[in-house]
Amino acid sequence: MSRIGRLPVTVPSGVEVTVDGSNVTVKGPKGQLAHTIAEPITVATGEDGALEVSRPNDERESRALHGLTRSLIANMVEGVTNGYTKKLEIHGTGYRVVAKGSDLEFALGYSHPILVKAPEGITFQVENPTRFAVSGIDKQQVGEVAANIRKLRKPDPYKGKGVRYEGEHIRRKVGKAGK
Repeated sequence: MSRIGRLPVTVPSGVEVTVDGSNVTVKGPKGQLAHTIAEPITVATGEDGALEVSRPNDERESRALHGLTRSLIANMVEGVTNGYTKKLEIHGTGYRVVAKGSDLEFALGYSHPILVKAPEGITFQVENPTRFAVSGIDKQQVGEVAANIRKLRKPDPYKGKGVRYEGEHIRRKVGKAGK
């Protein structure tokens, strides 16, 4: 049996989980998230209020979906209670970020500034011109927006310039030997 899938999802107070057939809706203090469960997987509420994810058989696909579904529901519960934040930093001379309302404007060494609009459910916080954070209740959306921003100017392996996650180690290369 899936080691992740068999763990119950604890639902904290203030969070309401509704299971309607194959749809799971989680409402909490920060907002609401919904997810459709794949076919063989079922979700039920246990006697202590925790959610239990189960599968009908031990087929390979069922085993894979079992752990996945449990993790997605746990992420939804965590998102509506605490939310998710990804912090990024910018390295490089002249590289900076400025908040323009709810959007971000980047100067990343191109001939033009790059404007990144905040999708619905995502907020940006700019700490200083080289550090900012992406926040929201949907873990997948926060990670995708942060990855798309990082993709604007990936860290250079020679000088380390670019957008990177906070604490990310960039593997550096040695330049060619000069004569």
